[in-house]
Amino acid sequence: MSDSQANLEAIRTGYTFDVPALDLGSAIDGDTVVTDARVRLPLGMLNRHGLVAGATGTGKTVTLQVLAQAISDAGVPVFAADMKGDLSGMATPGEGSEKLLARTSTNGQDWTPAASPVEFLALGGEGTGVPLRASVTSFGPLLLSKVLELNDTQESVLGLLFHYADAQGLALLDLKDLKAVLTHLTSDEGKAELKSIGGVSSASVGVILRSIANLEAQGADVFFGEPEFDIADLLRTAEDGRGIVSILELPAVQNRPALFSTFLMWLLAELFETLPEVGDPEKPALVFFFDEAHLLFRDASKAFLDSVAQTVRLIRSKGVGIVFVTQSPTDVPDEVLAQLGSRIQHALRAHTPKDAKALKATVETFPITDFDLGALLTGLGTGEAVVTVMDPDGSPTPVAPTRVFAPASRMGPTDAPVMEQMVAGSPLQAKYGEAIDRESAHELLTRRYSEAEAQPEPADCPANAPRTPDASTTDPGPADTPPAPTRQETPTRIPTPRRAPRQRAETASAPQESMFEKVVESQAFKQFTRTAAREIARGIFGTGRRRRR
Repeated sequence: MSDSQANLEAIRTGYTFDVPALDLGSAIDGDTVVTDARVRLPLGMLNRHGLVAGATGTGKTVTLQVLAQAISDAGVPVFAADMKGDLSGMATPGEGSEKLLARTSTNGQDWTPAASPVEFLALGGEGTGVPLRASVTSFGPLLLSKVLELNDTQESVLGLLFHYADAQGLALLDLKDLKAVLTHLTSDEGKAELKSIGGVSSASVGVILRSIANLEAQGADVFFGEPEFDIADLLRTAEDGRGIVSILELPAVQNRPALFSTFLMWLLAELFETLPEVGDPEKPALVFFFDEAHLLFRDASKAFLDSVAQTVRLIRSKGVGIVFVTQSPTDVPDEVLAQLGSRIQHALRAHTPKDAKALKATVETFPITDFDLGALLTGLGTGEAVVTVMDPDGSPTPVAPTRVFAPASRMGPTDAPVMEQMVAGSPLQAKYGEAIDRESAHELLTRRYSEAEAQPEPADCPANAPRTPDASTTDPGPADTPPAPTRQETPTRIPTPRRAPRQRAETASAPQESMFEKVVESQAFKQFTRTAAREIARGIFGTGRRRRR
């Protein structure tokens, strides 16, 4: 038996499974497609994660489309970010052109045009899709620091400011809430509180404020706010049992690469927090395609990279599979790359010394094979890839040069009027279509300053004002300056939400019990406890109290 025949026989044997599997394509021997040597991916191994890589124009997007459609047909929901708009074609049946049918026939594919059940999403409603938003609080200081491109010191400062807002009952829902807290702490009235946090300089706060202003100038403020997206809406199936494909449209992403990639990381963190432990299921609860993965890791701190690696490792037990899509495996840190069970590698170029180094590193990530992978990877045509996946026993399958199948849906964007009609008719549009601006830090601090300017009665003064019979006759000083604290007193506290001055005056005779009841019942306290639970569950992304191992 020749080496070629031995390789083909190894592929036939290695990709024959007795469990549900997805068809990726047919093996190729030189220029010949071997239709009886199917290359498959076990459905249950998708939660061991994967990588789709290759140079621009080699067919990564089409491969992603083929995978997403096959996963949906198997009853598993899919989430994918649409970088160029091409994935929107999944909502439209494909067109059987002569060229396409010739390719599918040669590839041994039984091709029938079909669309997938698709839900279009858009960050903050910027683009065609149901608005996807997140509150600043749920985003957390670590992820927000990545978006704001802060250094390690400024990241620590932001973490302290989040803690301060929680302690004061100031809900951080959108960027204007965060700006209000930062502005307050650098004002004459808030300087004492800023100092009480410890180790926070006004200069660092100023840098953070400028970073937020830059983000707003890019129009990114619409991504933060309410109603916050419920992660359960990514886990739906259609009436016919197919998994719904949630496609996130990302227009002009080149202007906000850090925001895009970190927002996807927030979604993963929400999935990790929300989903129950399921162990090693027969099929995933969701498959998450992380396109342009290099944007997530570019200029990231070590703490952030460690958090991403830990999330990838732990989220598989929640039944979530992640497929990173990028140009080269070297775009993904080794700690993450080592956890990816399946590889679909399209052609690579070696035009420069840097390209040659990346090619050598890519070859070293594959199992030992008789193929000359260096020559093979640089000679692949469009729509061809080198594949190795994890079999049901957890072992890598033989390296298989593969011609990938064609998707049943359109290879190109869905028409804009069709997309708009689908978004308007979506049940999620009624849930998330209109932004909500409820009472939060910005409103609370604005009200506080308004009350101070109106020279309130003694009952309306801050709770820590001197409690003497003649307090009303004492000159409080300028309206924006709080009374100086004594050794027995605490610095001025910001009123917690939904505690009107009248209520404080009525309960002054029994402050401890009534304040406790009101704080527990307040929206701010509920927001704080929700945040605390979130940070405990996913402390790897913020200032959580414990880390999972």
